[in-house]
Amino acid sequence: MTTHASEPAASAPDTMNTELSVNGGLTILAVSGTIDMATAPVLQTAVREAVSGTSAGLIIDLSDVEFLASAGMTILVEARQRIGDSAAFAVVADGPATSRPLSLTGLDKALGLYATVAQAVAALGPEA
Repeated sequence: MTTHASEPAASAPDTMNTELSVNGGLTILAVSGTIDMATAPVLQTAVREAVSGTSAGLIIDLSDVEFLASAGMTILVEARQRIGDSAAFAVVADGPATSRPLSLTGLDKALGLYATVAQAVAALGPEA
């Protein structure tokens, strides 16, 4: 008798969600799920909307991101460049899926990386 391993059940496609909020005059874009080539356009649109409404600064919170591909890192760099010196900018990432690739590429220094939203808000402060 020959046995065959069953094929894995079809999983849901990678998904990503975004949510905008404001804390102390700073716009916070919370992102969850997977950031890859398939979801990058959604993130890019959300970042553009967040940047257009930013007064004091923008924090992109990747705390609930499970996978960060180079497409997502490119969008983070573009957001930083778009804001320039006109407003504060920070990225929240803590964990192997997000902070590790940002650190390995050196983007942690260029983007302003924090472990929590509270740390980012405190660092950017009301005068951001």
